[in-house]
Amino acid sequence: MKKSISVIVLSVALSALTAYGVVRAADANRTSPNTTTIVSDGSMYRTVNLNQTEYPDFTYAAESAVDAVVFVKVTIRNEQNYDIDPFLRYFFGFGNGAPREQQGSGSGVIIRPDGYIVTNNHVVSGATKIEVTLNNNKTYEAKIIGTDPATDVALIKVDAEGLPTVPFGDSDKLRLGEWVLAIGSPLGYELRGTITAGIVSAKGRSMGASRDPREQNQLKIESFIQTDAAVNPGNSGGALVNKAGELVGINTAIVSQTGAYSGYSFAVPVNIVKKIVDDLIDFGSVRRAVLGVRMGTVTEEMAKELKLSVNKGVYIGEVSAGSAADQAGIKKGDVILSVDGEEMKEASELQVKVNSYRPGDTAKVLVNRDGKEKEFTVTFAGTAEKTGTVDSEGLVAFYGSKLRKASDETLSRLGIKQGVEVVSVGPGKLLDAGAAEGFVILRVNDEPVSTPQEVVNLAKKAKRTVYIEGVTVSGRTSYFAFGKEE
Repeated sequence: MKKSISVIVLSVALSALTAYGVVRAADANRTSPNTTTIVSDGSMYRTVNLNQTEYPDFTYAAESAVDAVVFVKVTIRNEQNYDIDPFLRYFFGFGNGAPREQQGSGSGVIIRPDGYIVTNNHVVSGATKIEVTLNNNKTYEAKIIGTDPATDVALIKVDAEGLPTVPFGDSDKLRLGEWVLAIGSPLGYELRGTITAGIVSAKGRSMGASRDPREQNQLKIESFIQTDAAVNPGNSGGALVNKAGELVGINTAIVSQTGAYSGYSFAVPVNIVKKIVDDLIDFGSVRRAVLGVRMGTVTEEMAKELKLSVNKGVYIGEVSAGSAADQAGIKKGDVILSVDGEEMKEASELQVKVNSYRPGDTAKVLVNRDGKEKEFTVTFAGTAEKTGTVDSEGLVAFYGSKLRKASDETLSRLGIKQGVEVVSVGPGKLLDAGAAEGFVILRVNDEPVSTPQEVVNLAKKAKRTVYIEGVTVSGRTSYFAFGKEE
């Protein structure tokens, strides 16, 4: 009997010890960092960190960031339509009278206590008046400091001090599945300061070619953070923050067949935003580096077709003569593997990496050429020639665009006597102001022009604003203006 009791006691003790060991092992597994384990058959799996501190608590992030996200109200002035038949305009008043005004809205993020606010270019583009309402209901009139259509980022400013801000995070460190909050004003003023939660669904997303013919030839730099945080019209320009309350992105777009949220939202990474903002504050415009190549992501199919010795990286399909890549020694057919030690897996990654540099900066570029790795030192060039520069074709650079004297054929077709044609529109003040290819400049600051040099000279003489009048490709009278750097 005593022996039986001893056996039972021993069994219970062993069971208790075993249970204790299992619990301790489980606890150790919970608090240990994520690790990768390789088992005997060669397969891999990752252990999961179940530490209680890893469970999401959004209260701190929400409460610390919401006061720095603002409601942005814009007024756009639509000038009278010169395409309206003169008979209707004269007898029925169509197109006469005061220009009509339209209003739109979006969101913005205060990044400095002295009133600097980041938003989207498409929120403030064409605005004649901008009003910003803070979470405490105070309203300020804002002015545009600068815009960058290529990344859809804009910087505006209000005259205030001591404003709440959101600190910058590091969007490169975001991980798939990481929790994030979207803060903004979906669907208007009444829902300002709305907070929604989601996870990082993907990184480095591109929206593809625009369907708007006006944007087909415009530079686009896209490497969006995709999330499933609910975002609707009005959220544009608002904050995407991590659990620590740090700004990791600016909410920009949704993909939907209805125009409302359907599970996919996209944000410009804050590491891109920070560079754009710094340029706009320091220089008044974006100083964008250019490599000078046509490129594409290497796929397995491409590697087989082109007989490449690697099946990853960024393939160089063309190198522009005299470009930064050409001068460094990079050639057509090279595959770029890394830039300054950072691996390049996608063409969009390379585009974003190059965008992080300024003209004159240098970088080490590692390429695979015919199965051998070679490293080149690239000194980046700028996006546009200096205003007034004449190229080999006789075209004159003008704030990122190219001008030439309007041909006799163009003058005859439009029924005008003289003018200067906008041949191409690149990133710069003309693009930001709404100019398009084929536009013919007739006057600059009320002075008639017939040559590109006259346009350049009159623009240089302007003290603050360059006012341009002309006609569009269709013959419609139009005008636009842009401010000069102070």
